[in-house]
Amino acid sequence: MAQHSVEQRAITAEAAHAAVLAAVVKAGELGIRINAAVTDASGVLAAFLRMPGAFLHSVDIAIDKAYTSAGFGFATAQWAGILQGDEALRLGMPTRPRNVVFGGGLPLREGGVLIGGIGVSGGSAEQDELCARAALAALGLDDA
Repeated sequence: MAQHSVEQRAITAEAAHAAVLAAVVKAGELGIRINAAVTDASGVLAAFLRMPGAFLHSVDIAIDKAYTSAGFGFATAQWAGILQGDEALRLGMPTRPRNVVFGGGLPLREGGVLIGGIGVSGGSAEQDELCARAALAALGLDDA
């Protein structure tokens, strides 16, 4: 009999919570205030944590960074290189709703399998990515 479905793995609620907490701890070490979001592999929000005083507009940016990373399976910082040399793509992709084309979003992979995405917003793109990488390290996940 033909199979009409596939198995998928998703980040657990406990791991999603631990990831946003680790990102916030790293932000504290850096002296910045962030919003941190984790989605499952389909881009649905699984955990969110906002530090007091973090930028209001960074709430949606963090969620969208996680969504973008989960949806494409690569770091949001990679968009700069991807968009170079393709004028139509460079003009079109940044205008897509919820697509973030600057750093701070990373896919979450376990054993090479995409299980979610993390997005951090509130610092520079580089600081946001450091916080997201701290979350991966805290979970012992593959580096994006």
